Amino acid sequence: MPISANRERTTFAGSPALLLALPALLFALITWQVAADGPLVRLDERLSRALVNPDRCSGLLADLGNIPVAVPVLAVALGYVAVRHRGAGADRWWLPVAAAVLLLALVPALVVPLKALLARPGTPAEPPGTGYYPSGHTATAAVAYGSATLLLLPWLRTALARRALVALCAALVLGASYGLVRRGYHWPLDVVGSWCLCAVLLSSLWLFLRRTTAADVRAAPRR
Repeated sequence: MPISANRERTTFAGSPALLLALPALLFALITWQVAADGPLVRLDERLSRALVNPDRCSGLLADLGNIPVAVPVLAVALGYVAVRHRGAGADRWWLPVAAAVLLLALVPALVVPLKALLARPGTPAEPPGTGYYPSGHTATAAVAYGSATLLLLPWLRTALARRALVALCAALVLGASYGLVRRGYHWPLDVVGSWCLCAVLLSSLWLFLRRTTAADVRAAPRR
C-alpha cells in the first residue's frame, strides 16, 4: 500500500512538470529554427505565401490581439473576480488579480527582447523591418483571454457554462491568430511560437490559482 501511494504521488507531481515542459520544449525548438534559419522556417515561408490574403475580415480578426481590445476584457474579469473573492471573506482576495496582472506584464518583458535578439524579417505583405518573432499580438490575446478564462472558471456553476467560456476563449485566440497570418502581419511560426510561450505562462497561472483560490470559491455565498 505505501508503494502504491508513493507511485500516485509521483504521478501527480510529474504532471505539472510535463504540462510546462512540453510547450517549453516546442518553443525552444521553434526559436532555434528561426534563429538558425532552419528547414521549419522555409516551410513556414511557403505556408505563409499560400495563406496570405489581406482583406477587411482578417484585419478585424487580427485586432482581437490589440491591447485596447484584449486588456479591457481581462480588466472586467479581474474586477468581477476581486469582488467575488472579497465577498467570500478571503484575506488575500487580491492575489489572483495580482497574479494575472503580473502574467500580462511578463508578455512584453519576454517578447520584446526576443524580437530584438532574433530580428526576424516580416512577411512580404509588411513594410521592410525586423522583430516579428514571436508575435506580440498573439501573446497579448492568449494571455488576456486565457487569464480571464482561468479566473472565471471556478465561479461558474455548470459544466455547460465552463465549456462555453473555454470555447469562447479558444475562438478569440484562434481568430486573432488566423487574422494575423491571413492579413500577413506575421508568419505562421511567429504565432505558433507565441502559443507555446503562452501555454507555459497560462499553465503556471492555472497551477497557482488551483492552489490559492479553491477555498475561496467553496466559501463564497451561493445565490
